[in-house]
Amino acid sequence: MILIDADACPVKAEITEIAIRRNVRAIFVAGSYLRVADHPLIAFFAAGDAFDAADDAIAEVARPGTVTVTADVLLAERVIRAGGAALDPRGREFTETSIGDTVASRNLMHELRPGMEGMTGGQGGGQRPYGPRDRAAFKNALDRILTRLART
Repeated sequence: MILIDADACPVKAEITEIAIRRNVRAIFVAGSYLRVADHPLIAFFAAGDAFDAADDAIAEVARPGTVTVTADVLLAERVIRAGGAALDPRGREFTETSIGDTVASRNLMHELRPGMEGMTGGQGGGQRPYGPRDRAAFKNALDRILTRLART
């Protein structure tokens, strides 16, 4: 099963395509209504508008054999603790080995960001624009993870 943190997910179409091709259930989880493909393998779950409601809903059902697509490092950490796999929309898989450093880096940047805004005039660097290479990397990584999970 694929669980998707869908509110700001840029790869919804790619996930739908792969889920249907590989005959894998995909559940898009968001705070409010989101249109998804009309297919028996594709579902939507409205988690509500409470803070982290979508993250909490995903974390509750994540387990070994599931893969979660999220850019949220803290959600990825919760998924990995539950035994699931986690992948960001750029194709980077979060693992038990990497998640500790990733969370630490995220927390450090969260602490530094307010002080840096004054130095940059409010202009943050941010990530580079999402492009075709990112989509291809994501599709390859999702296929690789689904293949690995199918073998276990």
